[in-house]
Amino acid sequence: MVSAVVSHASDCVTVLAFNPSNQLIVRRRENLSELAYLSENLATARANLAADFPVHTPPAEYYSVDAGERRMRVYFSQVSPAPLAGVASGELTFVSIDGLEKRPDKLDPLLAAVLASIDPFLIEVPYLHLGENDFIYKFRTEKSRNRGIYQLDDAASALYQSKLCAAIKALARTHERTAAAPVALDFGAVQYLLPSHFGFCLGVKNAIERAYETLAENPDRRVFMLSELIHNPFVNDDLLRRGLRYLQTDKGAPYLPNGDVARDGDGHAGETLWDSLTPEDIVIIPAFGATDDDKRRLVRKGVPVYQYDATCMLVEKVWKAARSLGQEGYTVVIHGKYEHEETKATFSNARRHAHAVIVRNLEETRRLGEIIASPDPAARARFYTEFAGKYTPGFDVNQHLERIAIVNQTTLLMNETLEIIDYLREVYAKLYSEAEATARVGGGGKRDTLCYATQVNQDALSRALSEPLDAAFVIGGKNSSNTYQLYRLCEQRLGRQAFFIQSEANIRSRDAVEHYVFPAKGPRIGHDHDTIEIHPFPTGGNPFRVLLTGGASCPDGIIQQVITRINGLFPAEALRSIDDVLADVERAANER
Repeated sequence: MVSAVVSHASDCVTVLAFNPSNQLIVRRRENLSELAYLSENLATARANLAADFPVHTPPAEYYSVDAGERRMRVYFSQVSPAPLAGVASGELTFVSIDGLEKRPDKLDPLLAAVLASIDPFLIEVPYLHLGENDFIYKFRTEKSRNRGIYQLDDAASALYQSKLCAAIKALARTHERTAAAPVALDFGAVQYLLPSHFGFCLGVKNAIERAYETLAENPDRRVFMLSELIHNPFVNDDLLRRGLRYLQTDKGAPYLPNGDVARDGDGHAGETLWDSLTPEDIVIIPAFGATDDDKRRLVRKGVPVYQYDATCMLVEKVWKAARSLGQEGYTVVIHGKYEHEETKATFSNARRHAHAVIVRNLEETRRLGEIIASPDPAARARFYTEFAGKYTPGFDVNQHLERIAIVNQTTLLMNETLEIIDYLREVYAKLYSEAEATARVGGGGKRDTLCYATQVNQDALSRALSEPLDAAFVIGGKNSSNTYQLYRLCEQRLGRQAFFIQSEANIRSRDAVEHYVFPAKGPRIGHDHDTIEIHPFPTGGNPFRVLLTGGASCPDGIIQQVITRINGLFPAEALRSIDDVLADVERAANER
């Protein structure tokens, strides 16, 4: 966020010029690094910049520092690298912020003063060329999609390709944003029902294609993912097999070069992969986004950020909504799981524009509502313990709960977010009035922060659940929030005949299915999404009717492998061939 700077006649100006890799251009003189574009006024500083770099973004003012008896106003600009005399002679050079700060004795005092105050503003550097309403990484159109990465070899084809799933989508998915009737697959002894929408969303496709393309385009460079690309172990393992490495776990714990996780206080300081990063490395930001702290660390190291930022544009849409609401004077209430990468990124982004607090569910929101409604100072003070680690620094319970607005983690149930909004409006209506409550509780009008891909998967599943069913298998990574929400819908309808699995390997036999228990109330000490219950394979009629669906990070190939595994539990003579079933679906699509 650009700081407000008061201009005086005696001010001087410096323009900090960064290349697309977030390295700062400095002037080398007498063994010191100096500010490259320092002048009495902005016009002169910009003219000097343009002489060296004709292509640059308009300088934007961010902060000011003391420069002796004067104030120096600090502007940022991003330049397009081009051959120039100063760089060729060595007088001008691009250096990472970390590289400069490692040699404080080689810094001119004015440059040292500028760097001492730069950290809060580094988050802006990679995106200087973007407008306020631009998205970092827009969804690719169908024509521009890179489908080749899904069939790089037999392993990729088995993971990502399914003729059955492709045929179902061609038949049922008449509109990307609208759920349609489910599709039945009649294998004889087993009949499967698949919703019109399941599996990869556009944000996941974007991120996966970006990751494989980056590996292919940079065979001689180290390519890292900030953390898990998506919440699916099979996709992540395939990328690791091709040379990708992770900097940190999905909970932010850094990895060591040997692949172990560095723990606080275990004596590994200075030895993490983070510490080994150089400007020659590539770090991909996953679809969940990244916190400002992580992005600032990358900028400091002179590592490209924008070029490899695969943040889903629907996640970024939530950030833009939070910014807008903050600018309108609201405190932002984030409906999300505080330990989830997306919610951490949204919280980090929102705090630049407003105070914020995270609520996990309606139960936590009710506790917040009791605090809001209570006139008792002791009751209101409970906020700081009950929501410890979930609110922004400087949060004042007596000031920052006057006007609130709700945004959400995109992978949660829409109805829960709407219930939270309705509940909070009831709280404010009792305190003030119905009209006042509408003004004091924002975020529910246009449903701007509800991910349409998550919602259409849930809508399509709800349509399928209205059909006669014996059981349901929901497939996705065991730490996948959106997959768990799909399982919840199935569990509400089918009870213990609903299963949350990662792959066909979890269906061990007719006597045992490994069912994952998602930590819905938050991380449990000593557990890491690894609680498994052994349930018997579901019983049913003849034919056995089973619903299958996959979360937004579930590859089609795994869904087909689950079909093959379940079919294997029935007599072969009682089953139709997959070719016959595929022909049924393709015929129906042609007749539509």
